[in-house]
This record gives sequence, structure tokens and C-alpha cells, in this order.
Amino acid sequence: MAAMPRLAHRHLGACLLLLTAFRAALAQAAPPHEPAVQGQNLGRNDALLLLDYQAIKVPGDKPIDLMGFHVHRRVSPTLFLGAGAYAPMVKGDYGGFMAFDLGAHYRRTLGGPWVATAGLAAGGGGGGRSIEQSKVLSGTGGFMRAYVGLAHDFGAYTLGLGVSKFKFHKSAIDSAQANFFVEVPYTYLAGPFTRHAQPLTPSEQQLAAKEAGENMLTLTLDNFHQQSARGSNKSTVRTADLQYAHFIAADTYWFAALGLGYKGLPIYNQLLGGFGHRVRLSPKWALYGQLGVGSGGYAPEVIDTGSGMLLYPRLSAEYSLNRDYGLAFSLGHLAATKGSSRNHTWGLALVQHLRAPAAQGGDAPVRYQGYRLTVLHQTEAKLQYRGIARHPMQMLGLQVDVPLGERWYLPIQSSVAYTDYLGYPGYGELLLGLGLQTRLAGSERWQGFGQLMAGANVHGTTTKASAGLRWVLDERLALSLSAGHVEARSASQQRFSAHTLAVGLDYRFAMPRQ
Repeated sequence: MAAMPRLAHRHLGACLLLLTAFRAALAQAAPPHEPAVQGQNLGRNDALLLLDYQAIKVPGDKPIDLMGFHVHRRVSPTLFLGAGAYAPMVKGDYGGFMAFDLGAHYRRTLGGPWVATAGLAAGGGGGGRSIEQSKVLSGTGGFMRAYVGLAHDFGAYTLGLGVSKFKFHKSAIDSAQANFFVEVPYTYLAGPFTRHAQPLTPSEQQLAAKEAGENMLTLTLDNFHQQSARGSNKSTVRTADLQYAHFIAADTYWFAALGLGYKGLPIYNQLLGGFGHRVRLSPKWALYGQLGVGSGGYAPEVIDTGSGMLLYPRLSAEYSLNRDYGLAFSLGHLAATKGSSRNHTWGLALVQHLRAPAAQGGDAPVRYQGYRLTVLHQTEAKLQYRGIARHPMQMLGLQVDVPLGERWYLPIQSSVAYTDYLGYPGYGELLLGLGLQTRLAGSERWQGFGQLMAGANVHGTTTKASAGLRWVLDERLALSLSAGHVEARSASQQRFSAHTLAVGLDYRFAMPRQ
């Protein structure tokens, strides 16, 4: 790593500066949670869902419209920090374009129901009408966005209008345009990360039973069998789909899902949201029906999703393995509303239920489940493809760790490049695996860790091994530095490899689980 290019050092230094600023912002924030009872660890946390829509002019071509979906956590009375994704909907022929960012959202009440907003974000992504045209539309893949707006607060939601400036580096996208947005505030219950696997106190259990709803995480290996495909790719596309669902009634839920291809068309992508309903057939069996609306694809010349907008009705049957986990089989039909892509789908899924605790007693103990959310900046250096050295890539990523005990954890990592790869934008990785870490006892601040993950990048099946050190700053935050190696093989058995160096900021918390 001593020979890492100067460019990588510069980006790493900039990332450390951003992490320091992030840490300072959190240090000035309000307490991480507001306990309802003195001495209680479990408390409420404020967050914000932000949906926005804008149509961006593309010189010499059709405009591209982007729908954004963002999740932000409040870190001070007026400041929120979070992450988001953008995808096209009904304008142009840019199906498969997708971008991800990390950003800050400022919100201040002006008086009465009026609210002023502003924000700044940076990220990476890309796409285009064709693979070659993606270089014109998306440049290197890295982008910056700034916006200001004025909104009316209706209580349960806020509607607003503003101006947004979107600029991709070395790209045709460099435009200011109107930005329509909706803010939806919500709260969630969380406690200290160190309470993982410990039982809730009676007062904490009462609060959790009153305010925590049922949620569901589903990891699906989905298969899209193309019908009369008109694009150059006519293979069955196999994707890994991660879905989060929140129940708004006993058996009705809304959901958001991100799917990425790992075979047939690696890094095919789609982002969907919608509603679903559950029918309980017996204590062991349940049926689910849901309708998803969103955007996805690749380049339309490869798989024709047109402007990108998708409709995805799906039925699934779940068999309960125990109170927390189930296995499901699904059938569906995925269709592009403005393209020729039509797909019969089938999939196998692992379902995890996160239920609200019972107010008194219950058939299972109520304990804390720890989570570690890490914002990553990663440099991939000494990169080779087909035996030829390539220039380094700079990437932004998110990783979620789910502790299985004091030493073992499950990592899920998603990253996207904001510099080009092989001259094209939009390189990404989706990985999951198993991690091992040293124990932290008492006032210890340093923790070693190693992890082995597998998944997909733009070439196909990918593996990554890494190890590093974590420095615990306080109950909520930690910094990490890790090094590793990533390998991938294309369908034609061409080899991709790179050394990796990553710096991360951990946000650590625990939530009630029964």
C-alpha cells in the first residue's frame, strides 16, 4: 500500500476531513435519544424520508427525469445527515440509470407552516441510452448536487418547491431546474449498541410495545425470464433483492427494495417501492401480495426498459421456520411501462420478522439487537483487468453489520464508484458475508476485525477479503481503517483484481427485538 498513487492519498485525506466534520456535527447534536423514563436506555430518534422529483435538461438529447428517495437522521435541531438514490421515470430512454449519494439536509421553520430547506450531496452512479452514450450522459460517474426550497408543513408531511443544481463530472448533466419534494417525518426507537443481546427493562418493554411496529427484511434471489426480448441481452437475469417493509396495519405494509444483478446481466439494477398485504393461512403458512412501482434496467439497447419506469406485481408464500425467520417462494411479472421489457419472475427468499414486543410477558424474551451502519470511502488500487493495469477507482459505500455475538457479525456492503472504470461510469459492488472481531471490554477503544464477503460487480461473481482496526470514539461513533483484496470473474472467465484501502465512520445503535 506504500505505493498507492497520489490521487488515492488525496481522496483519502479529503474523506478523513469530511468524517472529522461529520463527527463534529454529531458532537454538537441533541442527545441521540430521549428516554421516556429516567434511567431508561431506550429512546426516540427523529428521522426524515425525503422524496424529490426533477427533470434535467440534456444538451442535444431528451431530458432525463430523476425521482430521488432519501433517508436522513436528525443530528441537530435543523440538520439531518443521510443517504439517497436517484432513478429515471418517464422521460427519455435512460432505463437503468441510477445514482447514489451521501448528503446533508438543512430544515428551518420560518413562521407558521412555512419551512425553508437547503442541502448538499455528493455521490456516484451513471447510465445512458447505450453503453457508449453513458460516457456522454454520466461522465466519470461522480456528481455533486445542491438545492434550496420553500415548503408548507401539513404536520404528517411537508410539500415543497425549490431549485436544484445537478452536475456530473465531465458530463452533459450540468443543469439547474425546478425540484418538487415531499418530507415525511418519523421516529424510531433505539438504545446503546453495548446493550446488544441484553433484555429490555420493564419500562423499556412498555415503551417498545406502545411505539414499535412490525417490520420485515427479505433477501430474495430473483430470476427474470425475459419474454420476446428486443435488447441485445436475452438471458435470464438473476438478481439479489433486499426489501424492507413496515406494517401500517396488522397485515398491510409499505416497502422499499433494491435489486442488483449477479448473473445473466451483472449489476442490472432496480429500485422499487409500493404496498403489500398478508393473508395468514395457518400458524406456519402465509401468503403475500404486493405491487411495486419504480425504475430499473441497464442500457435500453441491452435490456429495453425505455425511460426506466417499472411495474412489479408479485405473489409469495412463506413457510415459518420459527418466530423470527421464514422461507418464501414467489411468482410475479415485471414490466417496463415505456419499454418492451416483459419478464416472468420466480424467486426464493429468506424472511426476517422484526416484531413489536408484547407489553407484558409474551412467548419470547425481548432483547436488544445491535446494528452498525458504516459510511465508507474506498480506494481500489493496483487494479488489473485482463492482465492489464488500470487506473485506481474511488468509491463511496454503505455497510450494515448485524452482530451475532461478541465476535461474529454479518456484513452487507454496497459501493459505487465516483470515478470511471475502463472509461465508463457506474461501476458498483454488492457484497455480503461473515465477519470476525476482537472483544471490547470496559474502556477499551481499539478493536481488530476481518471479513470475507461474496457478491457481484459489473463483471459477475465477486469475492472480497479485508481486515482492519476500529477506534471507538464514544457510545455511538467509531472510526475504522481497513485493507483488503477483491477478485471477480467475467462470464468469459476474464479476471478482475484490486487491492483496497477503506476508511469508515460507524454509527452504532441497538433496537428492541422479540
